[in-house]
Amino acid sequence: MSEVTGRTDMNEFAQKIGLTPNQATEYVHELAKSGFVKKVGNGYSITEKGKTALKTFAPVAAEKRFNFYVEIGKPTGFSAGSIPEFYDLISKIETASLEFHLYREDFENWVKAVLNDEDLADKFACVRDSEVKGENLRKALLSALEEQF
Repeated sequence: MSEVTGRTDMNEFAQKIGLTPNQATEYVHELAKSGFVKKVGNGYSITEKGKTALKTFAPVAAEKRFNFYVEIGKPTGFSAGSIPEFYDLISKIETASLEFHLYREDFENWVKAVLNDEDLADKFACVRDSEVKGENLRKALLSALEEQF
């Protein structure tokens, strides 16, 4: 496939991603069920939801990374530049940092402004409105990310 709007054969696609053609077909069907791609003629096309997910999972520029703090002026030294990195850090960073950012709406603002994901921002707002803390907050944030992706 030479360009984004080009076509590719399923066998070629499977080879590029290191799967058998049957495995690749199964994954594409799962993506269709989840609304990330849709059937178009004899092939598939990426939906708006799929485009948003691709943008969300792509790494952001260094200056747009999410920097974790425990409080103003106290950085943790950790930052995330993609949803997988963000998820990984949410799963292990101290809960004081999670509370600091959630209740300042930092998570919501970052996913809206940098990742352009209003739905995930809304999920984080719901977590904030539930007023959970500690490990329950971590679980709620991870659950919101898992629901979204």
